[in-house]
Amino acid sequence: MTAQHDPLDPDARRLSELGYSQDLKRGWSGFQNFAISFSIISVLAGPFTSFSQAWLNGGPLMISIGWPLVSALILIVGFCMAELASSYPTAGGIYYWASKLGGPAWGWFTGWFNLVGLIAVVASVDYAAAAFSNALLGMYGVQVPVDFGTSHAQATLNHTFGLFVVILALHAIINITSSHLVALLNQISAWWHIIGVAVIVFVLVLAPTRHQDFGFVFLHRLNMSGFGDGMYWYYVLPLGMLLPMYTIVGYDASAHISEETHNAATAAPKGVWRSIFYSALIGWILLLALTFAATDLKAVDAGGGTAIAVLSSALSLGLTKFVILISTIGQFFCGMACVTSASRMAFAFSRDGAVPGHRHWSKLNAKSAPTRAVVLVATLAVLITLPALKGNGTGTSVAFLAVTSISVIGMYVAYAIPIFLRWRIGDAYESGPWTLGRKYRWMNPVAFVWVGICAVVFCLPFTPAAVPFRRGFSWESVNYAPLVTGGTLFAVGAWWLISARRTFSGPIRTVTAAGTEAHSVGTAGGTADTVGAEEH
Repeated sequence: MTAQHDPLDPDARRLSELGYSQDLKRGWSGFQNFAISFSIISVLAGPFTSFSQAWLNGGPLMISIGWPLVSALILIVGFCMAELASSYPTAGGIYYWASKLGGPAWGWFTGWFNLVGLIAVVASVDYAAAAFSNALLGMYGVQVPVDFGTSHAQATLNHTFGLFVVILALHAIINITSSHLVALLNQISAWWHIIGVAVIVFVLVLAPTRHQDFGFVFLHRLNMSGFGDGMYWYYVLPLGMLLPMYTIVGYDASAHISEETHNAATAAPKGVWRSIFYSALIGWILLLALTFAATDLKAVDAGGGTAIAVLSSALSLGLTKFVILISTIGQFFCGMACVTSASRMAFAFSRDGAVPGHRHWSKLNAKSAPTRAVVLVATLAVLITLPALKGNGTGTSVAFLAVTSISVIGMYVAYAIPIFLRWRIGDAYESGPWTLGRKYRWMNPVAFVWVGICAVVFCLPFTPAAVPFRRGFSWESVNYAPLVTGGTLFAVGAWWLISARRTFSGPIRTVTAAGTEAHSVGTAGGTADTVGAEEH
């Protein structure tokens, strides 16, 4: 059975024109659509969890000047995606766009890059939330008594991973329980992020006894990567771009929730670009406040250049705990939204027969929630994060940086493919109500060239110890992002050549051209058999 809808409803009618019946419950407002992308970007997550990446690779200059410059380029990517979201408001999002604009092969590879990237986003956000939770519990004197006889550093990694699994399980349960609850929590999350950042900035401005000057914040360079200073501008500084690129990602969620959003053809594109713009602006203010407060450089450097090191060196213990608590709750909201977005993508991709066991993963429960897709995403997120149980010599989980790189590469490559295809079509493209007009001619190339540069940068070693055949090489320090992304590309490419190109034809219609039902996505234990594919 499928969800009932008013045949005169323009959202359901547009979805029917795109080939799908209204199976998911459409109850999200435009603000809630914006809120999920804003929550996934999360200025209470990325700026705190990845602060050290920019501090060690570029320093204050990368944070104060690099952040707005990179954010402007990301906004161009977002504008290009917004135009596509307006034309094709479906849960498949960028996978559907690529299929429509380029054919089944383009859709196949786009979908897999998107799915791998989304799973990595879930893994990285929830693991970071676990790390912050573990640190916060330690500040309150709460210690997990089980250490399995390991060293303190290894015990910390074990405890963090355990918390990661618990947090991920909670997010899965919330997403399975109710789509309405998820929408409500995302709405609360948006306000938590806005008010939370305002409170943190207020504390960082008034509480520290002194602040850095403008010269330090906007001009000072740092290179603590281990690579030579001669590599600063062309190697070290680009590594620091992971801070804004990892923070401002996942805004395709507004597209994935299109089938659950009212007035989706205008609300979804607005959700995409507005979430980027406001996150970039608010995140920059927060990062400037953190950098101005970083006056005890010895303590910050000794703490690995982390946001927690800045806070603990500039604030009292009570205020440090207060700020970290606000950030941790924001990260929890962020992870919940990430699971929502990833599960909708997994559901849509399975609905079109692209995922092994697709009939199983495309089933909905009695509340029209993709329960099994949620479980699939959570399980794969745990598996991809298993290397985080092993740290380097200092007990640091290098795997976290690798997972963040995987998320950025997977997501942005998936973003770039339909943007390139839209540019290739040119003026023949049929725009929705939100359009770039003729600006696409320069914005599209800027977007996909920028993504190509970043994909290369984030496959590079983050430390000399990760450079193969170099003295001191250590597998524990290796950035395994190129191994995962390259392995994924090889696997799905081989799969495509061997069989999928003969069996996969892109998005499968669940309604006929006349608007009658072609097949039903499984609900409440039903099946999701496919009976026909759209012609390309």
